[in-house]
Amino acid sequence: MSKKKKIIRVLLIVLLISVIGIGAVVGNYFYDLAINPFTSKEMIFGEDEEDELEVKEDVEWLLKDSNYKDEYITSFDGLKLHSYVVENENKTDKWAIVVHGYTSDGETVSAKAKYFYEMGYNVLAPDLRAHGKSEGDYIGMGYDDRVDIINWINKITESNPKSEIVLHGTSMGSATVLMVSGEKLPSNVKAIVADCGYSSVWDQFTYQLKDLFNLSSFPVMDISNMVTMVRAGYSLKQATPLNAVEKSETPILYIHGDKDAFVPYYMMDELYDATNSDKEKLTVKGAEHANSDLVNPKLYWTSINDFLGKYVDENPENKIADSKDNK
Repeated sequence: MSKKKKIIRVLLIVLLISVIGIGAVVGNYFYDLAINPFTSKEMIFGEDEEDELEVKEDVEWLLKDSNYKDEYITSFDGLKLHSYVVENENKTDKWAIVVHGYTSDGETVSAKAKYFYEMGYNVLAPDLRAHGKSEGDYIGMGYDDRVDIINWINKITESNPKSEIVLHGTSMGSATVLMVSGEKLPSNVKAIVADCGYSSVWDQFTYQLKDLFNLSSFPVMDISNMVTMVRAGYSLKQATPLNAVEKSETPILYIHGDKDAFVPYYMMDELYDATNSDKEKLTVKGAEHANSDLVNPKLYWTSINDFLGKYVDENPENKIADSKDNK
């Protein structure tokens, strides 16, 4: 081999190593930013990180007034997962599993849990893996969480075979329950309410990449996905509610605010159009991300109550009109 060819070969090897090294740095940076629960999310949410996506109204109901119980299950990969469980004082077979959003926890859905309780449901509010009191070192973005929610469903049906279960999710919680809808579910699961969920993690991260950094998806998303597969054990391309709802046999109500700048409003139509089960959609005008129930609570909860009444046999007494929040 000539001296010139040796030099070229060495340069190519150095270049390759440099590209791999830079790629690893970039991929790990964006993995930590989005998937690592122990990394600050200030870049995503700004200085109001502590108040980001979930409604804080009535947060004390769950912890102080509901007489909740702590329940635990073990996940498929050995994690100890936690939920708040509130049994209704009026004995009922109806259950609502209320799922929080990205970087939040079960406490932050207290306001929604309270509404379901007043509608006559028992309530289960899980801490998704790596959130709240649940173990985990990565954020599942709804993908592995879908299996965890199915395990919570099974826990309810094992103790109450007559249970009628509805799922409500907000933001990442919405994506979670939508991915649950594509799985083989027991007949106990009657309906799903999906509030401001994304159509796919890939598209959501691509949208945020452009919004926050003005970067295109290639090659950052591809590199970050490889890091995610190594460090979290799943592909961002797998976390796609759009594919799940095509297989869903469970009725779904979609809700989205038309001023949502975090999960784009158009994703609701993408999900709705792909859904083959019974479906409805509700646009809350003027609502930003995850606050449709604050912008128009009467419309929000009346729509949910009417929708669920079509599929849950034990039709709850509608107490919405008497609520002070809807006057």
